[in-house]
Amino acid sequence: MALWTGKSKGTPFGYSVFVAILRRFGVLPAYVLLRFVAFYFFLFSANTSRPIFHFFRDRIGYGAWKAFWSIYRSYYQVGQRIIDKVVVMAGIPSPFTFDFDGEENLLEMVRGGRGGLLLSGHLGSWDVAGHLLERLGTTIHVVIFDGEHEQIKAYLDSVTGERNLNVIVIRDNLSHIYEISEALRKNEFVCILADRFLEGTKTLTTGFMGSPARFPAGPFVLAAHFKVPVCWVFAAKESPTHYHLFASHPVEYRHPKKSALMQEMLADFSQELEQKARTYPTQWFNFYDFWRQ
Repeated sequence: MALWTGKSKGTPFGYSVFVAILRRFGVLPAYVLLRFVAFYFFLFSANTSRPIFHFFRDRIGYGAWKAFWSIYRSYYQVGQRIIDKVVVMAGIPSPFTFDFDGEENLLEMVRGGRGGLLLSGHLGSWDVAGHLLERLGTTIHVVIFDGEHEQIKAYLDSVTGERNLNVIVIRDNLSHIYEISEALRKNEFVCILADRFLEGTKTLTTGFMGSPARFPAGPFVLAAHFKVPVCWVFAAKESPTHYHLFASHPVEYRHPKKSALMQEMLADFSQELEQKARTYPTQWFNFYDFWRQ
């Protein structure tokens, strides 16, 4: 089975076509074109289609035909996520609405002068969620793998301009650790996607959807070291123009042994991620064998 490489697919030309449609005609016509693009990936992306077929079939419990159809739906919805990301970051007029369960939990942390870790996963649109979290009135740092091909990344930067969120890029020289440390020291929010890792990095293992699975150790090491409040934050798409955001009550984990603390935290996170992935299975965008040991 394939491993996740940190790279995204697509070309600058492909992105430019969608941006032109978005600027001239809006979101919904772009979604129409996206149906054909998603069908292309559905036909010619066997390396990613195979593991997500097994996810729908073996983990979610779909029948063979529904699992097969869900592959297409998943490609289509990940395309919507990219379109929505460009819309909100470039300031293009959009029809998006949203509900926000648990916003008061984050506002309480802000009013109390507390920062913390916001842990999420590759479910729904974390880009849109991060943009909407700006309404909290505090600085939010988003930690990402710099996995987009350089030409695509440069093109998206030219379209979206300067991002309002502070992006911390994970680098081999570990300079991102110092940026995260400084943000937490200033009681700001640091948002990390905690359900993917690159091969060779440290991981922790816990039960997830019936089998042991590996998760990146980094987010849980940070929480254990800095002893900051931790929240689970997700943003799922419930219709073409409506999002549902979730933020859990902040928890400050305490345990004399760091290893036990991290395992407890990971178990809670994996349980929350599993619940969301079962509720929105075609929006959990892990196109590789997540359970490979």
